Amino acid sequence: MTSPNGPAADPAAAALLADPFGPLRSRGYLMLLVVAAVLGVVLSAGAYGFLRAVSLLQDAVYTDLPKALGFDGAPVWWPVPFLGVAGLLVALTVRYLPGNGGHQPAEGLNTKGAPPAAELPGILLAAVFSLSLGAVVGPEAPLIALGGGIALYLFRLLKPDADRTTQAVVAASGSFAAVSALLGSPLLGAFLLMEASGLGGPMLGIVLLPGLLASGVGSLVFTGIGSWTGVGSGSLVIPSLPAVGRPDLGQFGWALVIGVASACLGTAIQRTALHLQPRVNGSRLFWTPVMGLVTAGVAIAYAEGTGKDFSEVLFSGQSQLPELLLHTDGYTAGALALLVACKSIGYCVCLSAFRGGPIFPAMFIGAAGGIALSHLPGLPFVAGAAMGIGAMSVALLRLPMTSVLLATLLLGADGVTVMPLVIVAVVVCHVTASRLVPPPARTPVPAEA
Repeated sequence: MTSPNGPAADPAAAALLADPFGPLRSRGYLMLLVVAAVLGVVLSAGAYGFLRAVSLLQDAVYTDLPKALGFDGAPVWWPVPFLGVAGLLVALTVRYLPGNGGHQPAEGLNTKGAPPAAELPGILLAAVFSLSLGAVVGPEAPLIALGGGIALYLFRLLKPDADRTTQAVVAASGSFAAVSALLGSPLLGAFLLMEASGLGGPMLGIVLLPGLLASGVGSLVFTGIGSWTGVGSGSLVIPSLPAVGRPDLGQFGWALVIGVASACLGTAIQRTALHLQPRVNGSRLFWTPVMGLVTAGVAIAYAEGTGKDFSEVLFSGQSQLPELLLHTDGYTAGALALLVACKSIGYCVCLSAFRGGPIFPAMFIGAAGGIALSHLPGLPFVAGAAMGIGAMSVALLRLPMTSVLLATLLLGADGVTVMPLVIVAVVVCHVTASRLVPPPARTPVPAEA
C-alpha cells in the first residue's frame, strides 16, 4: 500500500518495488515452492476425489436408483423430489453450519481469500448436495474455496508463525491446484484466478510461481489418477470435431450479433438471480426447495417439449457439452432454443439459492445458443458454439481473457482457427454487458471545512 508519503510508508512494498526478484533468491521462497508442490499433489488428488464422488452420486440418483426400482430409466418426474430434497439439504447446511455454505454464485467468483477451517465442512456439503442432485451450477467455485482453505489449514499446522503474505500465497496455490485439476490446464487455472483476483505488478510473479508449480504438479497427479482408474484425465478438449475454415466477413458479423445477444441474456440471468437472492436468504428453508422445484419443472418441460433427456437442463453442463457438440444433427433449431430457455431459467434460480460456480452452465448455454443460430445462413456450428461459449462466459464472469481461453482450448485445433471470432464476440459482449449494468452508487464526499 502506498501513502501520501510514497511507497516507503510500507517497507515490504518498497522493498518489492526496488527489487522485484528479491524474494525469488531467498531460501524461504524456495521452501515455499516445495510446500506448493506437495500441496499440489495432495489437493489435486482431493479435487479428483471430490469430482469423482459427485459424478458417482449423480449416476446413483439418476441412473442406478430408477433401474433398481424397476423403471427402464428415470421417469420424467424424477427430478422433482430430488431437487426439492437438494434445496432443503442446502438450506439446512447454509443455515446451521458456519460459512453460509460458501460464496453465493450469483455474485460471480469469490477471490477474497481462503475460508477458515471451520467453514470448510459447510462448503463441502452444500456443494455436494447442489451438484449431485441436479442444481444448475458448476464445481469450480467450491473447488477454489476448498483448495485454498485446506492448503491454508495444513500450512498453519506446519508453520503457525508464518506471516500473512506467505499464508495468502499458500492459499492461492491451493486454489490454483484444485481448479486446474478441474479445467485440465494449469495455464487456464492460472489465468482464471489471476484475472479474477486482479493481481498485477511485482506481486504477480511472486504469487503466480507457487500457484503454477502446484497446479502443474497437481495436473500430473490428476492425469495419472485418471489413467489408473480409467475415468479420463480431466481435459476439457473435445476431440473429433469437424475442421472449420478461415473466418469470413459474414462470421465476424455473427460475432457482433452473438456478443450483443449474450450480453443481454447473461445480464438478465445474473440480475434476476441477484434480485431473487435476498428473498431466498430471508426465508431459506422455504425458497431454496422452491427454486429446486422450479428447476425440475423447466427440465420436465424441456423433456416433454423435445423428447430429449431432462438431464440436459440439469447439472452444470460440463459432461453434456461434448455430447451436444458431437451430435448437433440430432437437435432442431426449436429444440435448441427451448434448451437455451429452460437451462437459462434453471441456471438463474439455482444461482440465487444453491452453492456452486457460474462457469460451466454459462458455457453450455452459450454453446447451445451458438449452435441454434448456426441453422441460419453463414455460420458454421463450431464457430457459433465457440463464440457463444466465450461470450456467455464473459457475460457471467466479467473475465475476458479467461473467457477467450475457455472457448478456444475447449475446441482444440478448431479453437485456434476461430479465436479471432471468439475475441470479437467476447469484447462486444463485455462492453455491452458493462453498459447494461447500472454503475455503483457514488458515496458523497464531505465538503472541506
